[in-house]
Amino acid sequence: MPVSARFRPASALLLVVAALLGGCAGSNGTSSKTANRVYLDEAFATTETFSRVFTSGVAATCEAARRALLSQGYVITSPVRADAVNGRKSFQPESEVHVQIEFHIVCVPEVSPGPATAGDPPSTIAFVNAVQDRYSLKKNPNSASLGVSAIGSLSLPVSSSDDSLVKVASETIPAGAFYDRFFGLIERYLDAP
Repeated sequence: MPVSARFRPASALLLVVAALLGGCAGSNGTSSKTANRVYLDEAFATTETFSRVFTSGVAATCEAARRALLSQGYVITSPVRADAVNGRKSFQPESEVHVQIEFHIVCVPEVSPGPATAGDPPSTIAFVNAVQDRYSLKKNPNSASLGVSAIGSLSLPVSSSDDSLVKVASETIPAGAFYDRFFGLIERYLDAP
């Protein structure tokens, strides 16, 4: 047998190693440069987009937030706590799309920079974020054959599909007006007798 037609394990191993190294170098070099690094846009600014100060106690502020969520059709998903509340609401904007918004609210006492006087009302900071998850319907077709041996080799195709929701996106809602409306509703429940 000629030398060129013989199998050479060392040559095959060398080709596999070269292909693997080439694949790693190619994917690492291009994807790291073009990757979308959203954490670079985090400013950690002192804006009040995700927090608001209320002149009420911690328990009263979180209770007002709980009532605000309930009034808008949110289901409370956390156990009853005086300093935190979570709620979720589901939407179906399209026939094969499902969206959930989940609120997370934490109420903490505000620490004032100066000495507190006896007549000062309590102040609470409500930290709020809402996460929107988007799901799409994924169809997985299944097919099988049904054979009847008594008749002969007759096969009837049987098909079905398994549908499942797959999470396709998740993001913290950034819009300031969205939170402003929620904080306004909390204020309304705090002012209610």
